[in-house]
Amino acid sequence: MHLRRSRRAIKRGKRPAVIPYIGYGSTEWVRVLGRVLYLRPQTREHTRFRPDVAAVSRVRGWRTFTSLSVPHQKVRVLIDGTFVAEVTADRGGVVDAIVPVSLTPGWHTITMQTADSEAVDAPVNIVDPKAEFGIISDVDDTILITALPRPAVAAWNSFVLDEHARSATPGMAVMLDHLVAEHPGSPVLYLSTGAWNAAPALSRFLARNLYPMGPLLLTDWGPTHDRWFRSGREHKRRELKRLASEFPSVKWVLIGDDGQHDESLYHEFSTAHPENVAAVAIRQLSVGEAVLQGGRSKARLNRRTSGVPWIYGPDGATLREELRKLGLL
Repeated sequence: MHLRRSRRAIKRGKRPAVIPYIGYGSTEWVRVLGRVLYLRPQTREHTRFRPDVAAVSRVRGWRTFTSLSVPHQKVRVLIDGTFVAEVTADRGGVVDAIVPVSLTPGWHTITMQTADSEAVDAPVNIVDPKAEFGIISDVDDTILITALPRPAVAAWNSFVLDEHARSATPGMAVMLDHLVAEHPGSPVLYLSTGAWNAAPALSRFLARNLYPMGPLLLTDWGPTHDRWFRSGREHKRRELKRLASEFPSVKWVLIGDDGQHDESLYHEFSTAHPENVAAVAIRQLSVGEAVLQGGRSKARLNRRTSGVPWIYGPDGATLREELRKLGLL
């Protein structure tokens, strides 16, 4: 089916085009993130997949999930107009590669392009080697109210509703902004079980609601070779271990909710890597949200084993006060 769709897209004049995502890295390497899709050159079709808020007005979720990816496409990466590497998209069209570079700490812009497409820019956050504080936040029902675990609600929210219908969790943007202000140069990453298809819409949501800019760490959508659906829990576990390895001197504030697996995952990580966790902040779902989530987490955790402080609150304002008591704000 994918092969037939690809042939039809090429006949209709569509060409491989890179959709850039925010990346991150150190002064010696950068993690390049993006996705390659078949798109018609110089048309409004491109605006659905761009993270720029001004580029698009309203997009239904189903449009992003029916996009046609380009597997195993070669992508050139340039910095300041100088070619630095050629990376390859995976079977789902996702570009996720480490490129050796030499950059100063702070925000930079890299350029990505295929052989047949226009060059596009992607922001990357180069973490200061001296950084000792960072933020990792879940997305669904932590900073964005979605009720995704229930299939019917998930389908309606993800495929039917306009992306502007999503609502932000009260006070969370302010809390994150205060954390970044208190710890200048701290990296902010958004770790979610959501699909890369939703990355542009999520980026626009974060920008519209004034969340600190940072990379989205998402996963592929659809079946794998051995299962119908990918394991979001394993994706989060893998990314947390990767970040601990990439930035061993950084102590993270882990932010999630008590709906499903965040508590157990963060407990597992903080027990294994207590030196990499400053605190765990859990947003408590309302009764209605917990019902839509299929209940609260039933994990029975001994949080004292790691020595990492845990705080709870229903919104960002309460969590902000708890972080202030810990001396993190």
